[in-house]
Amino acid sequence: SQTLIRCSSLGSLFTEPMAKADKEAGNLSKTAKTHLKSVYVREKYGRERDIVTRQMKKGLEQENLSISLLSRVLKKVFQKNEERLNNDFVSGLPDIYEGESIKNATAIYDVKSSFDFFTFIANVGEPLDKDYYYQLQGYMFLSGAQVAYIAYCLVDCPQWMIEGEKYKLLKTMNVISDESPEFLEAAAKVDRAMTFEDVKKEDRVLIFTVNRDEEVIEKIGQKCPKPVNILWNLKKCTL
Repeated sequence: SQTLIRCSSLGSLFTEPMAKADKEAGNLSKTAKTHLKSVYVREKYGRERDIVTRQMKKGLEQENLSISLLSRVLKKVFQKNEERLNNDFVSGLPDIYEGESIKNATAIYDVKSSFDFFTFIANVGEPLDKDYYYQLQGYMFLSGAQVAYIAYCLVDCPQWMIEGEKYKLLKTMNVISDESPEFLEAAAKVDRAMTFEDVKKEDRVLIFTVNRDEEVIEKIGQKCPKPVNILWNLKKCTL
């Protein structure tokens, strides 16, 4: 059976090999091959790299809060999409959409919950990450949408995460209790660093627009069957 490539993986597959001969031969890059080995392990043996950062935890837990913020800023009613899309080449789960249905969308949105003000503001004036660009092209391929958006949103960290930071701070400070003035001052700085309701909502959303590129979408159809074949041929290697 075929294994569909996830839209989030497309950036790796579009990474060009370093050697000119490999480019001309249409060979996969080392980045693409490394990624496909991880996919092979996931699909064949049900194992994934278990690396979960604070940033990832916040993104997963606060996704609905970010969608709500985006709705308020754009004055549109968005709801989290739960329907995964598949075609003969790729699979994807867009966050939200506009249009009559996810399978016949006019626009797709992918929401990114920035961890703090500094990771949020770092995106200003910078080009969109190429992995996100190809991910959105995959979503448009699946949904029929003509335009897609990456929306960086700055929302509060979960309360348990804030309290965890304060607990770690308390353990490292030479204070008598959590009522000491020194700790209370430091704890207030944690609150300020991890909550953002004092910032205007319009200043907490940054949107990148990606238009549908039929040439890229055609290349998705060309690139994906080959990785799938290589993926299952990896069992011939010394894994």
